[in-house]
Amino acid sequence: MADDTSRSDTTAGKGRPTPKRGSGKVDRNPFKKLGRFLREVVEQLRKVVYPTRRQLITYSIVVLVFVAVIMAYIGGLDLLFGDLVQRAFGADS
Repeated sequence: MADDTSRSDTTAGKGRPTPKRGSGKVDRNPFKKLGRFLREVVEQLRKVVYPTRRQLITYSIVVLVFVAVIMAYIGGLDLLFGDLVQRAFGADS
């Protein structure tokens, strides 16, 4: 059986401290950190699957229709509750 402390990606045994990742070297140069961050951003953007023009138009229409339906629903509730409040408190219009 292998010793748990020989690999850095294994968890430490019970009662033992968790091993640290990496070489332990802390890079304090902000320009290196910024460069690494920007490289990682570009790497992640290359993985993005962008929609086609047709998909974009379809999704936009779906969102606009959904927003219009929700606006009509909330507007209807507002009119209903407004009328109920006027009747309950006897406000003359």
